[in-house]
Amino acid sequence: MVTINYAKGFSIEKFASGITIIKVFSPWPNAEEAFTYALVPKELKIVPELNEKDFDAIINVPVNRIIATSTTHIPALENLGVIDKLVGFPDTRYISSEVTRKKIDKGKITDLGNNESINTEMAINLNPDLIIGFSINNQNKAYETLQRSNIPVVYNGDWTEETPLGKAEWIKFFAPFFSLEEEAKDIFKTLESNYLAAKVLAMKATNKPTVLSGALYKDVWYLPGGKSWAANFINDANADYLWSETNATGSLSLSVESVLAKAGNASFWVSPSQFISYNELDEASRHYSQFKAYKEKKVYTFANTKGDSGGLLFYELGPAMPDLILKDLIYIFHPELIPEHQLFFFKPLQ
Repeated sequence: MVTINYAKGFSIEKFASGITIIKVFSPWPNAEEAFTYALVPKELKIVPELNEKDFDAIINVPVNRIIATSTTHIPALENLGVIDKLVGFPDTRYISSEVTRKKIDKGKITDLGNNESINTEMAINLNPDLIIGFSINNQNKAYETLQRSNIPVVYNGDWTEETPLGKAEWIKFFAPFFSLEEEAKDIFKTLESNYLAAKVLAMKATNKPTVLSGALYKDVWYLPGGKSWAANFINDANADYLWSETNATGSLSLSVESVLAKAGNASFWVSPSQFISYNELDEASRHYSQFKAYKEKKVYTFANTKGDSGGLLFYELGPAMPDLILKDLIYIFHPELIPEHQLFFFKPLQ
């Protein structure tokens, strides 16, 4: 069994026969069944008989041509040195990575349309060995069509993880498809070490500021639940996220009155939805100016940190760089601890 310390959504088991079994437990929230994939090394001289009914896909590895479907897949492929294997992607305009954008511009990565309705004919013509799927439920007809064409689809559920290191550990999910398990182990070990060191540093702070997050959308204030990915970052940065006691792993839906009552005097406000300036907040709602963090200009956003094509770097790169997100937040809440740090994802509202 490959050691998975933080991610809850998948497991990897290697057998003496050379075959690797990957199970994905959370391809999407509240999934009712796991998906099981068998990875068979191409160099095996004696291949054990596998009952196809026991697996959602059987894949010969290492793979040479893949289609990915979420921008969160891009950093893992780049970090493993296999981005050249990527031949197709739905809506490539959302990819911000400079390395991968160059490949798109040179025509080496084909745009396959929208993720929920991938151009299946184009995808089949690319002759991929594998499609790394992203889906919010089990109703993706495009994937069903591709599977009927004998193209294996494996679901990646990195986005369902609740902890920063849990999301990042999904690099170990990608690795066996390219026979790069040791490389993934080393990459994650370094990332884990950096993250935990930053977390220890944050604990040296003598104060613990209160923090608000989210913003209004059609009169409802949406903010991260207390067990969510975003809330875990704030807690690890040694700040008091005012809804950390809630058990929600997704978002909470609250009235502006209840948010103002609880967080009106919060020291900081991070991730105010899509807003990038105080003028935008003023135009959107008169309520925003009532918050202390607004008055003292202590609102920070990742919404104005974009790639060349307009994609938000936080969503693409953030899951694979949790140590940098954490350091941003430590610098915001406790600047005295890392005075030399340059903010990367989070920036002050304009």
